[in-house]
Amino acid sequence: MTSVGASAHPHSDSGFTRARRNFRTWRRTRPFWAGLLVLLAAVPIIYFPYFNLSLGALSVAMSTTGGAGSLVIGLTLIVLGGLLWFQPVIRFFAGCVAVFLGVLSLPISNFGGFLAGTFLAATGGLLALAWGPVDGHPKGIPADTEGSSAPEGGQADE
Repeated sequence: MTSVGASAHPHSDSGFTRARRNFRTWRRTRPFWAGLLVLLAAVPIIYFPYFNLSLGALSVAMSTTGGAGSLVIGLTLIVLGGLLWFQPVIRFFAGCVAVFLGVLSLPISNFGGFLAGTFLAATGGLLALAWGPVDGHPKGIPADTEGSSAPEGGQADE
């Protein structure tokens, strides 16, 4: 027995569902995937110049002279990824700089983190350039006819 005001599913609006819905709403108002790819691009660009591989007694050091440059590029990409998430207004600037830094990491950071960082930075930067905010109301539809789908003649055109 349920009352009229009670929900049929008692856990349908749980804390997790509400948090997921709020995150989805937040994610759709900014270039989320562009920021995520730019953040992920920093990982191979920073990691590989400082990478040491030990195979038994054999130690392979990937430390290069571009380590400081790789660190600067990677940290800048981390900042740009965060800015894409929290300041979507600067998406054009952040996208251009992310693409530029991805290409710049090719000669500086072991071929841009063995091309993984370059591809992630370029893809994230281009997604940031392509993203645009969604308007609250479509331009072609007047605000007062939002509920009706048929024109004034009574027939919907197909």
